[in-house]
Amino acid sequence: MKVIGIDLGTSAVKLLLVDEAGSILNTVSKEYPLFLPHPGWSEQNPGDWWAAVTEGIRELMRGADPSDVAGIGCAGQMHGLVALDKDGAVIRPAILWNDGRTAEETEWLNSEVGREKLSALTANIAFAGFTAPKLLWMRNHEPENFARIARIMLPKDYINWRLTGVHCCDMSDASGMLLLDVKNRRWSKEMLDICGVSEAQMPRLFESWETVGTLSPEAARELGLPQTVKVAAGAGDNAAAAVGTGTVTDGACNLSLGTSGTIFIASDTFGVDPHNALHSFAHANGKYHLMGCMLSAASCNKWFCGDILGTGDYAGEQAAIGEERLGRNSVFFLPYLMGERSPINDTDARGTFTGLSMDTSRADMVQAVLEGVAFAIRDSFEVAKSLGLNIRRSTLCGGGARSPLWQKILADVLNISLDIPQTEEGPGYGGAMLALVGCGAFESVAACRELVRVKKTVEPDPETAARYEAQYQKFRRIYPALRDLFPKLKQS
Repeated sequence: MKVIGIDLGTSAVKLLLVDEAGSILNTVSKEYPLFLPHPGWSEQNPGDWWAAVTEGIRELMRGADPSDVAGIGCAGQMHGLVALDKDGAVIRPAILWNDGRTAEETEWLNSEVGREKLSALTANIAFAGFTAPKLLWMRNHEPENFARIARIMLPKDYINWRLTGVHCCDMSDASGMLLLDVKNRRWSKEMLDICGVSEAQMPRLFESWETVGTLSPEAARELGLPQTVKVAAGAGDNAAAAVGTGTVTDGACNLSLGTSGTIFIASDTFGVDPHNALHSFAHANGKYHLMGCMLSAASCNKWFCGDILGTGDYAGEQAAIGEERLGRNSVFFLPYLMGERSPINDTDARGTFTGLSMDTSRADMVQAVLEGVAFAIRDSFEVAKSLGLNIRRSTLCGGGARSPLWQKILADVLNISLDIPQTEEGPGYGGAMLALVGCGAFESVAACRELVRVKKTVEPDPETAARYEAQYQKFRRIYPALRDLFPKLKQS
């Protein structure tokens, strides 16, 4: 038995062919464009996702026997709004998770509907990236498009719909819409009413490992796979990454350094951060989790090295940063290139370098970017500590996790042990594991944990951690000092 894991990311889709022993037999990555039509906006064409998936699966299967494929599991970028009309046509480009256009709608939800009521209904308050504010934005700014909506879905669910013809969503991904009663794992009728939509427009809800259907005849022909292939409901990328790194037991933690950065804490019981700085979501294992999400993580390093320095040689840029420099940088970086979510919830926040001088070097600035992301992750880590969660170790995944230097910086900034999994493809591997459960290879998501192997563990150094403690206390003063300035910097 073989399964296909799909990770529908912001810059590319990654596809994995995995056997029932958990071995990755082949991988393929296909990029697609990201559109930024206005400052702070972020959109993609769902048709580009499907084209990349179909082309990628055909490439993935070259030399393999299609009849061996039993299932598909899809992980995907969360919160994005995909709206289809009654004929199944995409109404407008998808509004993505890191899109900041909904500041007014978010403020209206938090102030007029009220944070307390939102938290009672959905276990969360409104953040600009969530789906509900996007629906309100469409209603306010594109009423003709809003009136045409027949189906509302998230990015990975558009892929599942193209695969099966079933309008579906899993609990973990639905949690990030601000439309789900997370505790009771059902749509909140009151939130749907507030957003002016009906349950008929919403997808049918499944647990992540449940089979939503099999390939449609059209999809089977396009992919070159049998119609008998089962499609699991899948999960939001962070929940899928948690499955792919074995973060499925109570109190287990996973850090992700992808386009965004997240701290993910699994929980057997439902709970809400009373300050709503961390999100309270359903987990892909049928239980729950707390999560802090920063909007720009590894994307900060890609931006600085690629767009500013004009290089893709990340390792080369980091080569000059020896361990003796760690915790001694005089340059600080705020990583708020797309605004920020957890824990400050500020769409106006922007990236800054602070502490530049005539002797600032290129390496100082590269180091500041890596450290700024680590400090921002620690902001959410501190919220978790305030809730009584004593996190002493975590897994680490995502593209940025391939950097030994970044691994070391994170371990010392957080002062915890970091386990690096043997398999780096967290969300896609998690999607494959969910497909294995759906196909009967494992009895539960927790049982899949036996497939996860640790490649190495990075331990914090007490002296470096102490220096970073002092550095973090400086970092955390920068945003409050600039907070009132950021709205004044917006373009008119």
